[in-house]
Amino acid sequence: MIHEVDDSLRDLVRAELGSPDIEVVFDAPTRDWAARRNAPTVNLYLYDIREDLRRRSRGRHNVYDEHGTVVSRTLPPRYFKLSYLISAWTQRPEDEHRLLSSLLSCFLRHEALPGDGLGPELSATGLPVPVTVALPPPEDRAFADVWTALGGELKPSLDLVVSAPVTAAPVYDAGPPVSEDGLDLRIGDDPAPPAARPEPGSTAGSVRRRKR
Repeated sequence: MIHEVDDSLRDLVRAELGSPDIEVVFDAPTRDWAARRNAPTVNLYLYDIREDLRRRSRGRHNVYDEHGTVVSRTLPPRYFKLSYLISAWTQRPEDEHRLLSSLLSCFLRHEALPGDGLGPELSATGLPVPVTVALPPPEDRAFADVWTALGGELKPSLDLVVSAPVTAAPVYDAGPPVSEDGLDLRIGDDPAPPAARPEPGSTAGSVRRRKR
């Protein structure tokens, strides 16, 4: 699932920038990496993975066929937040700011990853893959700490969070559709079929079984 999110982000960023001269990489932006860089680069560093507990649901999820019949049941998918630190690397800070501005506009226009660019695993869920950008960090994390852990200098960056659904639960086959026997109750003067007419001295009503 993670590699499919990487591929979708790479395609989206490349389409937005529209320049084959700008590299899109997922390396850790350490001091050594920055020293080896020799081309304009957008870095999407995945620095945190955790479950999105706000999207967790309980119960079982029905899977339907083309006729609307339940064919199997499984547990609901669980969402995981993939947090990316996005930074731009060029020779001039002004160019880096232009790149970040373009990327910010791009992700603000997309509340979810484009469906036609998802990989097979994400597409099979039939669910959107939400995206948020530049939200305030959680209380237990500061972006300056991320740069410190990488051993690099603090740079302007965007925090991008992708909530990806994962369906790793077992699938249980559903039983055949249930057919029920019903009762038709005829009261008063409504004539009953000969086979169901009451015997003399019995109740005036009649009961006839029917198959639904």
